[in-house]
Amino acid sequence: MIIPELQAVLNVARNLKPDELPRLLGDLETIRAIAWSRLTLSAPAPKQAADELIDIEEAARRLGVSRSFLYQNHRQYTFSRRVGRSLRFSSQGLQSHIEQSGVLTPRRRGSILTPAVSNQEDKKK
Repeated sequence: MIIPELQAVLNVARNLKPDELPRLLGDLETIRAIAWSRLTLSAPAPKQAADELIDIEEAARRLGVSRSFLYQNHRQYTFSRRVGRSLRFSSQGLQSHIEQSGVLTPRRRGSILTPAVSNQEDKKK
């Protein structure tokens, strides 16, 4: 089912002189390009929460490592900052690191659900 506006253009195309067809094709290509750009335009990105600096306790919990590990290795994390004598971590930087690394430390691994079917049941099948 063609929308009425396109049906009208189709009727015009049937009655155009051959030397007028290239212009019609150019106009149709412009319309097609605009429609594709609107279709593929991604939805507006959701507003991100303001970045905040979190303390070492929270950063260690999210990374699944100990506080002492973070104190010793904080320089390898570009999202760590010294604020006076305390160590802080960017919450967005930390989340980005977790998503990119995909590394599951033993502490973080414990929070993942285990399969409902055990290995013994798999062997029976």
